[in-house]
Amino acid sequence: MSAPGVSGDPGVPDAAVEWFRRSVPDISGDVTFERITGGRSNLTYRVTDGAGTTWALRRPPLGGVLETAHDMGREWRFLSALAPTDVPVPVPVAFCDDRDVAGVDFYVMDFAEGRVLNSLADGERVPEASKARVGESTMDVLAALHAVQPGEVGLDDLARPGNFVERQLRRWHRQAHSSAMEDLSAIDAAHEALAERIPEAPPNRIAHGDYRTGNIAYTDAGQAVAVFDWELATIGDPFCDLGHLLVSWSEPGDAVPAALPGPTGAGGFPTRAQLIDRYEAATGTKLPDIEFYMAFARWRAACIHAGVWTRYQAGDMGEAEDADEVTGPAAIDEQARAALDELRR
Repeated sequence: MSAPGVSGDPGVPDAAVEWFRRSVPDISGDVTFERITGGRSNLTYRVTDGAGTTWALRRPPLGGVLETAHDMGREWRFLSALAPTDVPVPVPVAFCDDRDVAGVDFYVMDFAEGRVLNSLADGERVPEASKARVGESTMDVLAALHAVQPGEVGLDDLARPGNFVERQLRRWHRQAHSSAMEDLSAIDAAHEALAERIPEAPPNRIAHGDYRTGNIAYTDAGQAVAVFDWELATIGDPFCDLGHLLVSWSEPGDAVPAALPGPTGAGGFPTRAQLIDRYEAATGTKLPDIEFYMAFARWRAACIHAGVWTRYQAGDMGEAEDADEVTGPAAIDEQARAALDELRR
């Protein structure tokens, strides 16, 4: 926690504190800044004023910024476009594109209060009576997101021609090879197998890019009330969101760890099959080749974690930060091999 009126963090220099006081309405007294742990890419700070009002400030990492990643303007645009829809998002407050302030673009939004379920320990604290609702509301919100027509919220210009998954395979493969990982043989093998099995593209929709319980705030009753971390959002194949969620959702009997940390290993949550049923019922869509989308999600997570691990090694995620259990070379290799096994099955 910073001293009143300053941040004490290189990610929020004094000029950014001054900008915050000028740009955010209804501030009472001094403001303090606290970096929230747990994020593995863009940095998030909880900002609190003298009256106890809280906001969240988002900015890129301190260094090691990858190509096409950490675009604050793009993240702000998705957040602003979705604020009037049925998709629950934090209220956007102010955006700064003056590089003289902090050296990067950044923005401020209302702080999303609620439980963020990002770990096994978080799952153990969820009341048993609320666990089913966590799964149901997670899928209902995803269905609501995929029901939004990009053109109706002014995002259709972000759509690109060609097959979305094909572009994603090229992008993340290239970025994995720009990481500090020495052995990329498993990532390369899975990439080749995925490229040979790309499904026919569904109609474009808004894809969050990192949709999972760790990027959602829930009430104590298990209702999803805010989706955040829109840094990877795009216009493309919505089934990629579903695959990403499913490989972060562990259940008893899994032979391979979840591709991302999550709460469901604590038990009592709906199964992946139940999540799929809920999504199909909410969207009226019969899912094609969900095994491909799960394999693609595991492989993509491995590529992303290679970049995250590289930034941790370089110290670009801030002082006293350590990579978590899914961002080391052994875990990355395991996920890439699991993606290949899934495709072969």
